[in-house]
Amino acid sequence: MTVGTYVEKYRIWRYEAFQWRDELSLTKKLALALGMACVTGLLAQVRIPLGFTPVPITGQNLGVLASGVMLGPWFGALSMLLYLAIGACGVPWFQGSEGGMQYLIHSPTLGYLFAFVVVAFLIGRLTQKHLSLRGFWGQLWLMSTGMLIILGLGASYLALTLHTTFDETMVKGVLPFLVGDMLKAALVAGAATAILPKDSRREDRP
Repeated sequence: MTVGTYVEKYRIWRYEAFQWRDELSLTKKLALALGMACVTGLLAQVRIPLGFTPVPITGQNLGVLASGVMLGPWFGALSMLLYLAIGACGVPWFQGSEGGMQYLIHSPTLGYLFAFVVVAFLIGRLTQKHLSLRGFWGQLWLMSTGMLIILGLGASYLALTLHTTFDETMVKGVLPFLVGDMLKAALVAGAATAILPKDSRREDRP
């Protein structure tokens, strides 16, 4: 087969994989949402604490971005709600192997966690609705915006709980994470570009 044939097969596979996701039963979609919640919990254990802030560097926001692309808006958001709910029930899969309702209530990072739900929904919705956002640059913009929303909501809650000034909040909740989060956004954008179909339906073929 020629290179063009392989490219065409790959393009068809992307479309059919996307269609397969949408045609799954409710039970299977719920299972996928739970699976992405578990992936996010595992990524949360990739953790680098910073001595000057209660907010560590973690890998969990990779799972947040990926859930929106892979599951769509509603089940992407559901996967993050499951991550929060199951962790609140005591499963120690928040950062630092923490879990339980008391952790959520007293954690100054709660704003970041709730932002996960919002961002997963927005990424899923915009990726599903706009074909123009399925290329690399569109995905990079979308993922970067998602990261900024997480940082913005997370830092806002951090400021409320720690009573920090604007400058202190930026130092503790935003600036140390910007470069790393943009690199994560680029990583997920590249992966998403490879698997997302660039057309809404496949044309008829002989």
